[in-house]
Amino acid sequence: FARPLPKFPYRDRLFVTDMPGQYSADPKQHTLSPIVTGATVIGIKYNGGVLIACDTLACYGGQKRYKDVCRMKQAGEFTLLGASGEFSDFQYVSKMLDETANEDFLHEDGYSMGPHEYSSYIGRVMYNRRSKMNPLYNQFVIVGKKKDGPTQLCFVDHQGTFFNEDFVATGFGAHLAVPLLRNDWKADISLEDAKQLAVKCLQLCFYRDCRAFNQIQIGTCDGENVTIGEPFAIDHFWGHKLWLEKRLEVATRAIADTW
Repeated sequence: FARPLPKFPYRDRLFVTDMPGQYSADPKQHTLSPIVTGATVIGIKYNGGVLIACDTLACYGGQKRYKDVCRMKQAGEFTLLGASGEFSDFQYVSKMLDETANEDFLHEDGYSMGPHEYSSYIGRVMYNRRSKMNPLYNQFVIVGKKKDGPTQLCFVDHQGTFFNEDFVATGFGAHLAVPLLRNDWKADISLEDAKQLAVKCLQLCFYRDCRAFNQIQIGTCDGENVTIGEPFAIDHFWGHKLWLEKRLEVATRAIADTW
């Protein structure tokens, strides 16, 4: 006698769309939106080198989840990278840079890649991923100085947009910090003045950007050394008189009283 088929409680509800892998009727999907993200990165050329400044926060959606994250990466001997946007994509690019630097070292030809080569490489990687409709959701600031060569400061975004500049800001800082940089930056600005300007920009972002944080890091490249400084807290003040007024408790209770 033939054995009866086992009875499955959900047998009649099985569809092809429930099957994973090659049997799925759903189209292949890529990352549609960033999840763990970093905010503004500031890049400034100064007399004798170039610096990057950013905070140490990585937000999980709208939650300030990871508050001690380094969003900078040294590439090779003379290059420093700062990233805003999706943190996992930044980690992916960091691994690619490590592999590239290792391959460059193994050539043993007495030549090493500098900021110009690394920024060009990152720009091509970003444009390639954008062309595949699977972009890396980042905005990068790539800086460096190779020995006695000129200082390099480049901006690269998730679409592969690439340009050189004397100062730059990513994320919300492109709207908030760039006016300050235009007003205060000078071609012969010193390192200390450049650091103060970067702190001023990030302080403004902390006041106005809900994804910003008051603990920041500053990294520098001077042609001989690439340095990523220790995190430190910036000053902030929330006791302004207009911010403390209880405007919802006025007699009229009109909407205009809250402005």
